[in-house]
Amino acid sequence: MASTKSTVDHLRNIALFSECSSKELSLVVKSSTERVLKAGTVIMDQGQTGREAYVILEGSATVKRNGKKVATVKSGAVIGELSLLDQGPRTAAVIADTDVRLLVISERALKGAIDNIPAISRKLLKALATRVRELDRAHFG
Repeated sequence: MASTKSTVDHLRNIALFSECSSKELSLVVKSSTERVLKAGTVIMDQGQTGREAYVILEGSATVKRNGKKVATVKSGAVIGELSLLDQGPRTAAVIADTDVRLLVISERALKGAIDNIPAISRKLLKALATRVRELDRAHFG
């Protein structure tokens, strides 16, 4: 497992967390856990209720929707946060392509961070708006 400082340094380079102070990022890291999964492991499955979000710290994974590959995500990607925000089912499955090291952020930790760290809330909204725009362009031009 990486040190809190190295994980904080990693999060600082992710758009979602880039405006947060070291103290705020330390709180996120301390309320989260790290997990290492082998290549081929299902990180999350489409349709299941989400109980955590993941930050990919190392490695890469395939995102599949209805069995069809829609994206590859790698170090720096945040996945699974939508289900935590709306309590809806996971919109896609994510499978590790390589061994992956993940920061697992629980629903409680994510909601606490959103409530206590305004920068995360703003960045999350911006990231979601970017995704909506990308989907809009992909479907409607």
